[in-house]
Amino acid sequence: MSALLEVTDLHAGYGKAEVLHGIDLTVHDRQIVALIGPNGAGKTTAMHAVMGLLPARGTRRFEGADIAGVPTEALVARGLLLVPETRALFADMSVQENLELGAYARPKGRHFGRHFGDMRRVFTIFPRLEERRRQAAGTLSGGERQMLALGRALMGQPRLLLLDEPSLGLAPRIVRDIFRVLEGLRHDGLAIVLVEQNARAALALADEAAVLEMGKITSSGAAATLREDPRILATYLGAKQEALR
Repeated sequence: MSALLEVTDLHAGYGKAEVLHGIDLTVHDRQIVALIGPNGAGKTTAMHAVMGLLPARGTRRFEGADIAGVPTEALVARGLLLVPETRALFADMSVQENLELGAYARPKGRHFGRHFGDMRRVFTIFPRLEERRRQAAGTLSGGERQMLALGRALMGQPRLLLLDEPSLGLAPRIVRDIFRVLEGLRHDGLAIVLVEQNARAALALADEAAVLEMGKITSSGAAATLREDPRILATYLGAKQEALR
């Protein structure tokens, strides 16, 4: 089975400070791959490097094509989208306007005029957004802002979604709701790279996972296997903690 995203020997950083020291990452269709690790390990740097937001060395291929040097907006048009940790919403614009903006970068051949059907899908997934469709994004709760950030990305009809810390700052109940949505999106055919500090939730959801520490992948494999790894249990899960249900 060919890889949807294949990253090999990726080096990236900020100025002269290298943060990633040759990481490998592979994602296939309908697969969730979790990237876990401590603060400062390079998880966000990895996502930004894949999207072309940082200078990087190494091989990056999406749907079999070399994407090194491809502008970020062109990657979005191909169906590779990032939902950043900050969510990057337009605070003074309404929920509906934020969603409509997500449709402008559709891949070629996916007509903008069809965005109303996609908006209906977003409102089906997140009914609360429909209730607040005319409300300014900046007045939403943290959970609602995360829903809107995900919904806006879905309006772009992604093939692969890079999610950076979707549970950050959210109450446990909202986190469970968001992760159920991600499971449903995978079932519908979307591939996801999930950067997440909530390792229990991430490993419970993911098919594959990798541990990033000090800019290097130190463990990788099936998420179910990593959940049983004694070092992962002790460092990230807590030996007596249960996986998120």
